Amino acid sequence: MDLALFAPELGYYHAGADQFGSSGDFITAPESSPLFARCVAVQVGEVLSQLGGGDVCEVGAGSGALAADLLESLAEARCLPRSYFVIERSPALRERQRTRLGSRLGDLAGRVSWQDELPRDFCGVVLANEVLDAMPAHRFRVHGAQLGECRVAWADGGFRWVEVDCSGSTLGKLIQSILCTLDHPLPEGYLSECAPARQRFIGSLGVSLNRGVALLFDYGYGRAEYYHPQRSSGTLRCFHRHQAHDDPLILTGLQDISVHVDFTAIAEAALGAGLEVAAYTTQAEFLLATGLLEACRGVDPASRQHAELTAQIKRLTLPGQMGEAVKVLALARNYDGSLVGFSGRDLRGRL
Repeated sequence: MDLALFAPELGYYHAGADQFGSSGDFITAPESSPLFARCVAVQVGEVLSQLGGGDVCEVGAGSGALAADLLESLAEARCLPRSYFVIERSPALRERQRTRLGSRLGDLAGRVSWQDELPRDFCGVVLANEVLDAMPAHRFRVHGAQLGECRVAWADGGFRWVEVDCSGSTLGKLIQSILCTLDHPLPEGYLSECAPARQRFIGSLGVSLNRGVALLFDYGYGRAEYYHPQRSSGTLRCFHRHQAHDDPLILTGLQDISVHVDFTAIAEAALGAGLEVAAYTTQAEFLLATGLLEACRGVDPASRQHAELTAQIKRLTLPGQMGEAVKVLALARNYDGSLVGFSGRDLRGRL
């Protein structure tokens, strides 16, 4: 999965194709509407104000849409970060981001710099929107008390799955430690995923963050829902030209591959890294709490602008779209201020 997405010059995110928006393969919240960034700016501004200033670090900035809209919103609110760091693996995306931010932001673009890893002794806000679901995951199948890892092999001119017993391996022990926390058995042949790369990322976040908050937006569930017996085919999905399917062995390097997030595993990793699990809610709740509906205030209900804003709000909040499927997790260290985006429903009990 990591090679298919990030192999130099050949991987999906390195090949230079247009992945984002209506002309690409999928649409993220920042691409869907600038209202998303405006709401995120409310939360970022609150944290920076209560810290007395700080920086913003965005991991995986995609097309640069979130960074551009966010910095403009923070400038309007007079709450700009000292610096805006971008952590981006793909040279092609780095160049696209530089071009977009340079043309959009003018002098503000001077606050942006690209880094290879999270900065040390960081004070401020870390953002990651749909980053965790692109981190490489292991696929496994349950056979009673045994576990089989689904590996990829080349045979007869194509890729195919090969299942290898992993019950006694480090990966198998990790999977068993997760499954033993469930209060329900999993059926024979149950297929799912485990992504230790995400725990390693949270560990690096724990090393980096000195004071502040990390906001993680992604598709996912708490563990009990993630490993529900009826979710017997896992969550791995591929996207090509806005068509979704579950075969990652075709269109190699030409399609996106994602795996939903077990937010319980993320919370456990955060606690192990010395971070506080400060809040957890849905994207809809977060956006509504940060003033999403204010966008329609003063706009003629009969106007085209009102219709367009309403459509954007629906895409961001309706349960059948991003609203309930995307969750928002706040991790903190040395921060005892408020988090307005989580003032509605607190869903930490589901973790």
